[in-house]
Amino acid sequence: MALRTVIAEDEPLARQRLRRFIERDPRLELVGEAESGMAAVELIDRLAPDVVFLDVQMPECTGLEVLDRAAHRPAPVFTTAYAEYALRAFEVEAYDYLVKPFGWTRFQAAVDRVARRLAAPPTAPTAPTAPSPQVPAAEPYLERLFVRRRGEMVPVSMRDVHRIEGAGDYVTLCTGAGQVLADISLNELERRLDPASFRRVHRAHIVNLDHISAIRPYDERRLSIRFANGSEVVASRAGSQSLREMVR
Repeated sequence: MALRTVIAEDEPLARQRLRRFIERDPRLELVGEAESGMAAVELIDRLAPDVVFLDVQMPECTGLEVLDRAAHRPAPVFTTAYAEYALRAFEVEAYDYLVKPFGWTRFQAAVDRVARRLAAPPTAPTAPTAPSPQVPAAEPYLERLFVRRRGEMVPVSMRDVHRIEGAGDYVTLCTGAGQVLADISLNELERRLDPASFRRVHRAHIVNLDHISAIRPYDERRLSIRFANGSEVVASRAGSQSLREMVR
């Protein structure tokens, strides 16, 4: 069944572009459009859509405020020219964040993400049991991190990160294209990374196992990790033992 979809966008051309993309995708069914924040709140609560493509800056109230005011909560995908709102958007659990101008391919990637998350099977009901402590649902592993660069918020795909170096409340993300600074501690970032790809090898270093080109002895207890770009990191003793345990 197609996902019932609403557009909340005050710019006519942007609204027309979204309409054309939605009508082209058989997974989506357009059921309504709103040109202002308050109209979007009313439309969302009246139609109870599955998905809303939501501009950040709209008359009457922002897209973020629309989500706060609406009683019904669809899967939100923000569509905006303002990259600086990205962090706040993901704090309210946006499914994706499309920075204008975006094309069909980027739109499809957003719909893919929405469809995957909405298609996750619900937990099957079970027979009543004795009360037990609530266990919070696991958060999905971090796929991208938005960082500040020359007055803008730009996305960094975690798949492109070779290694991460921590310093206090900040980390340096080292990619093939260079280094960028992110406002997050290494401990917090480690909790959000996929352990199948990222390994803490030192109190100040996390490495992406997919970008390691070689590992060699550094001294009797420690290992040196070399990356494709020629950089190296020396693992701590505990980190070196963790790497040795991967060898079979």
